[in-house]
Amino acid sequence: MTRRGRFRGRAIDAEVDAFLGIRYAEPPFGARRFAEPVPVHHEGDCLEFGPIAPQSVRLPGAPVWRPGDEDVLSLNVWAPSTSDGPWPVLFYVHGGAYTFGSSAQPDYDGAALARAGLVVVTCNYRLGFEGFGHVPGRPDNRGLLDQRAALRWVRENIAVFGGDPDKITVGGQSAGAGSALFLAAWEPVRRVIAHSVPNRFYTQGFARRVAEWIDTSTPESTVASADALAAAQRTGPLAYDPVLFGPVADGLPALRPDVDALLCHTDVEYLLFEAVGTFRPPGLREFGRAWGVPDHVVAAYAHFEDAQVRLAGDFVFGEPTTRLAEAHGRAFLARLTRPPAWHTADVPFSFGTLDGAEFLLGGPAGDDERALSRRMLQAWVDFCTTGDPGWTGVRHWGDEVEARREPWRGVDLSAPVDYPVQPPG
Repeated sequence: MTRRGRFRGRAIDAEVDAFLGIRYAEPPFGARRFAEPVPVHHEGDCLEFGPIAPQSVRLPGAPVWRPGDEDVLSLNVWAPSTSDGPWPVLFYVHGGAYTFGSSAQPDYDGAALARAGLVVVTCNYRLGFEGFGHVPGRPDNRGLLDQRAALRWVRENIAVFGGDPDKITVGGQSAGAGSALFLAAWEPVRRVIAHSVPNRFYTQGFARRVAEWIDTSTPESTVASADALAAAQRTGPLAYDPVLFGPVADGLPALRPDVDALLCHTDVEYLLFEAVGTFRPPGLREFGRAWGVPDHVVAAYAHFEDAQVRLAGDFVFGEPTTRLAEAHGRAFLARLTRPPAWHTADVPFSFGTLDGAEFLLGGPAGDDERALSRRMLQAWVDFCTTGDPGWTGVRHWGDEVEARREPWRGVDLSAPVDYPVQPPG
């Protein structure tokens, strides 16, 4: 056991202490359901991950949500066990299409990054309809408000764990990367790490149309009716990627010029969704038109054997992430090309959590993978510490990447999702 102020955690080893399941807000149910988070003062044992937010997805090695679990707004801290410091802080938001996932997933274990000199914080937040559904008279984007409350808790308390409250990097992947952009626009952070930023945000009208079909009587009925609505999207744009929840906003926030930025995307993002069976588009042209991709862009992908997969990945993740870097002007930008180079494959490399990540890696990790992980992890540590990931040499994507990007020049990617919704039947 180990103690930092009023928090009692456990020593992972001689170098790292972990404090898990620290409550940063009251349970968002009962009278507080669909309301802004209410901060709470936590004391005592912090030895186990807290319950996760309502969801139906079951992820390997991660806890599942059980009806009755309500104390879902918690965070976790991994800190170097030495008295040196203060250490830079990485506040990391998990992904999962704003609908599933948790900070207890093995991929997000912060021990390796803490050994390398960071204080790492991860958090749970409300997901799906609980976090992003439209409820009259209640605030939108409650999941983002939860994250904001957790980040404020970090700024107020992280010095107890040896962290520097004036040197906080906000990070995330996928939905977590989109969340990081909102947090960086709202809160005083020094740096942002955003991997695979999704070009997904929603109109008020879309959120209202979704809400018509959600039974909010209980958290269980809310999850079940949201799943049924997603399954009913068999025609129209949502048939290809039935993500119903996310930030209700006019657009993704731009990165402030005074914030350091480290961005990344993978080479074939949507290959993951094809592999798990959630992305099954028919013909290329039909798919492109349903999503509103211009015909000339669709035609430029026709020669690829996996044309729909590449087109979807570049449209949702690759091109938006690259444009963020270009607009910022001095952001660091990387692409993961090590096969399978699909969505989320970069996460275990950056966290140093390769063991047990065989599916995401496409097989067991060998010497090459461990060497790559050491480089990526150190780049994160260096960036959180100095604003520079320590890369050297000239970055050049090559002709193949430039050819894939060329058709997107001048294509507007700023429109929010405002699709029709098919009722369950």
